Amino acid sequence: MALRSKVRRPKIVLSLVAMSLLFPALAACSKDDGPEPMLDAFLAGWRSGTFDKVTFVSPTGQGVAADTVKTELRALEGVFRDTPPTLTKQTPAVSEGLATTQIKVAQPLPDKTTWEYTTTVRMTKAKDTWQVVWEPSIVHEKLTKGDELAVRRLAPTRAGVFDGKGEEIVKPRPVVVIGVEPRKVTDIDALVKDLTPIFASGAYDVSADDLAKLPARVKDAKPDALVEIVTLRREVYEPIRDRLRALMDKGVAFREEDRLLSPTRTFARALLGTVGPVTKEIMDSKPGAYQVGDQAGLGGIQRTYDDRLRGVAGQSVVSSRKASDGTVQDTVLYQVEDKDGQKLQLAIDTKTQIAAEKALATVKQRSAMVAIRISDGQLVAVANSGPDNLAFTAQVPPGSTFKAVSAYGLLDAGKVTANQIVPCPKFFTVEGRQFKNSNFLELGNVAFHTDFAKSCNTAFASLAPQLGPDGLVNAGMALGLGQTWDLGVPAFTGRVSAGGSATELAAATFGQGQTIVSPVAMAGAAAAIARGQWKQPVLLLDPAAAKPAADGPALKPTTLDPLRAMMREVVTAGTATALKDTPGGAVYGKTGTAEYDNNPAHTHAWFIGWQGDIAFAVFVENGIKPSETAVPVTESFLRNLR
Repeated sequence: MALRSKVRRPKIVLSLVAMSLLFPALAACSKDDGPEPMLDAFLAGWRSGTFDKVTFVSPTGQGVAADTVKTELRALEGVFRDTPPTLTKQTPAVSEGLATTQIKVAQPLPDKTTWEYTTTVRMTKAKDTWQVVWEPSIVHEKLTKGDELAVRRLAPTRAGVFDGKGEEIVKPRPVVVIGVEPRKVTDIDALVKDLTPIFASGAYDVSADDLAKLPARVKDAKPDALVEIVTLRREVYEPIRDRLRALMDKGVAFREEDRLLSPTRTFARALLGTVGPVTKEIMDSKPGAYQVGDQAGLGGIQRTYDDRLRGVAGQSVVSSRKASDGTVQDTVLYQVEDKDGQKLQLAIDTKTQIAAEKALATVKQRSAMVAIRISDGQLVAVANSGPDNLAFTAQVPPGSTFKAVSAYGLLDAGKVTANQIVPCPKFFTVEGRQFKNSNFLELGNVAFHTDFAKSCNTAFASLAPQLGPDGLVNAGMALGLGQTWDLGVPAFTGRVSAGGSATELAAATFGQGQTIVSPVAMAGAAAAIARGQWKQPVLLLDPAAAKPAADGPALKPTTLDPLRAMMREVVTAGTATALKDTPGGAVYGKTGTAEYDNNPAHTHAWFIGWQGDIAFAVFVENGIKPSETAVPVTESFLRNLR
């Protein structure tokens, strides 16, 4: 509504001179002060909430109390009432007792950006005093009394994770959240007793301890809250659906929703991680990036690439008004569009990954398996039986699988030939330390290829001096061990024993001593022997790893031909004959029994090798005998691929 006045409203010309406003409240104006002191006092009060020195009138010329302005201003500011804006004024345009001033408002937003706009303050002169014409449009031109500024977050769509064929691995899948609604519970102890046998199988990630804590959680929750017990994929929930729904009158409640999940509960879980409600720890690590209730990567690749996958949230600043029916009506004043996340494509082959996981399910110990396509170096399976990504991060002795590396070094340096006689005694002593073979094996005077196939430790210990102080390190480097890789996620590439005593070198030739590796490092070595050149394994296709290691030099056929024949003999007549008739073609490999502490009975089990275009490494923690653990896992994997 226009201000009533007997004078004609002049045409206003605005000055372009602007000044930053950090003004103290000022005393009332004298007849020579002009409107600026009162304007400065008002703008200072806008920021501080104090208008003791400001005189207000309504657009119709009626006086308005300072406390009324303060109350109405705070109501209009809404979400911003505790984050005052920066205000920059232009020089008022004054004519015949009226003043009009453009004010630049820089309002901080929750995401640490700033909303900038221009508003207008009108003033009128009464006798010798200037008065601010109070109206909601001062705060923003589109605001009226009863409006309130609010910020609405525009959530982006989280991108999926895709396999090597471009099929989406992680995508929205239906789940059921199972919980308890406190207001419906009459006897929580009886309810816990009813729930215990339903979850007793251990297949639902609900432990007895979880259920024991339920009464306290229900007691502390709001009456209408859903106190979550577990979230299950729909296909997992269906078999126990009826039993749970029978407890609804006792307080059990459900919520159906979609969550970003992989094809199965175990599918590459240690590698991929999971997606779920953001944690306080994650929120604290990136202030302002998340809000309570946001979805975030909770481990693995989902966490590492969370920024890329989740995208960037947008936001709208709105004038919000509650209607008579209780609904809220928003008018958008300012908006920054959200940006959806970008997909991530891995080299993983879904069929191969599932085959590996089924194979690991046959052993009870923690275990890991890595499979690499030899032709292009892509990691087609990264499987772990538990929550830790042992496939990439384990740092354990390789045991006799390392004889493939030692044999490569000896053959390549011309220190031995496959057919050369290298005795295999029951014991061999170096600097007073006695080395022995598994089960006290003794082969006598046999060819080196037989020592390899039967996994004779003493034969390799006797050849250790032929390698020299750097021979093992150089052989390992030629097969990728100990090099700097970039898979896009952390991975241990191995550390080969170097520069040690004669005893250390002897132990290291058959994978003991200070040498440690990971399954992905040994799978890469097996692939290099099969391919004839080492290539860094490839996990990420989009985006590609930033700094992958350069390809190694071509390996000499005169070295590889006998080594490959020896690895084939391991399967046909050595320590892995269970794989001799595996469908899919000839299997090449090497078993490994690795002591990991001072108790010889404590050993990890290994098998590395290849069949066709797939190289692999199998690791079973405390697997004792490879023939009973790692080799059967390998057989199961290869059969699952058919």
